Amino acid sequence: MNNIIGVIFITLGLAFDLIGCLGLFRFPDVYNRLQASTKCVTFGTCNILFGTFLVLGFNAAGIKCLLALIFLLFSSPTSSHALARAAHKSGEKLCEGSVGNEYK
Repeated sequence: MNNIIGVIFITLGLAFDLIGCLGLFRFPDVYNRLQASTKCVTFGTCNILFGTFLVLGFNAAGIKCLLALIFLLFSSPTSSHALARAAHKSGEKLCEGSVGNEYK
């Protein structure tokens, strides 16, 4: 039963990562691309790691998957915020369809 649920989580994670890759090509500016890639990497990769943990169980590799999941949950949003702030400070412009700029 854990294997089936684990495979479902892994498949869901792969779908999120695929959507994130498409967002990198389709979105117009760096801020939208950061938003798409951060959300999809966080949800997708965390689902893959959790599914791998369910398949492997409580052994050394499973615990490493959980530790990587926790590290990813903390580091991915923080790094994307730092990248967005650096892009804004370097003068990267928003796309024409953007509604607001909260940094100004």
